[in-house]
Amino acid sequence: MKLTILGCYAATPRTITNPTSQVLEIKNRMFLIDCGEGTQVQLRKNKIKFSRIEHIFISHLHGDHFYGLVGLISTFMLLNRQADLHVYGPKGIKEIILLQLRLSNSYTGYNLYFHELESTESEVVYEDEKVVVKTIPLKHRVYTNGYLFLEKNIERKLNIDAILNHDIDVVYYNKIKYGGDITLEDGRVIPNEKLTFDPEPAKSYAFCSDTVYDESIIPLLENVTVLYHESTFLDSEEHLAEKTMHSTAKQAAKIAKLANADILLLGHYSTRYDKIERFQEEAQTVFTNVILADDGKEIEF
Repeated sequence: MKLTILGCYAATPRTITNPTSQVLEIKNRMFLIDCGEGTQVQLRKNKIKFSRIEHIFISHLHGDHFYGLVGLISTFMLLNRQADLHVYGPKGIKEIILLQLRLSNSYTGYNLYFHELESTESEVVYEDEKVVVKTIPLKHRVYTNGYLFLEKNIERKLNIDAILNHDIDVVYYNKIKYGGDITLEDGRVIPNEKLTFDPEPAKSYAFCSDTVYDESIIPLLENVTVLYHESTFLDSEEHLAEKTMHSTAKQAAKIAKLANADILLLGHYSTRYDKIERFQEEAQTVFTNVILADDGKEIEF
């Protein structure tokens, strides 16, 4: 997996910081997660091909998480996009976007599909042969979901020495990778486990957007490879976190520890603080493996 942080600061865009937006590359798929103002400019700065984005996941309808969406949709049209575009987000997102397009007499020359979400329980919103995406119900001032991205790592590793030893034709390699046994010309059946090695453990990425500290999401996050969890405030402003239904860096670390995450990625920093390193220092008093998100940062895992 490769994660590119396009923006990771709270509230308003500034000349030196951008609101929330991320690009996740997984199994040759590219997903855009949230779309704050300036997202398409950040896509260009980070040399990400617009045409590769086919699925956009919006966590909630606060401006710093989706105000860049209608502009990006319009730019796709100006670039003569032909491929379908799927947008996943809270109920109401379709009305908001289509109203802006209609009143500006704009249109798309490609198919635009909205998948509106209302459930307060986790549900699968996207699935193909390589990836599955589930919602993570969060508690914020408006209806909000995080998203859990899971690899389907079903391809086994070929044991080339064993395959060559049985003189198996290359045309059967794909069948073997997907768990198939092989019957030789003399009728002998070679079990798959003698021809392959176990696949690498499947990786996962959890995006927990704006939310108050909430331990109810931990079962969904159990053993996640990388957990992005908002950390708008430091512990000294916990009262503001509670009032605005956000989290502190220390609270994010508690979630990571309870979920047994491999890595905690912090973001959505309030711009009241002079150094984001303070968020890492605070979180590491609870959970060791902490990374700071920052605009333009790439993380491979």
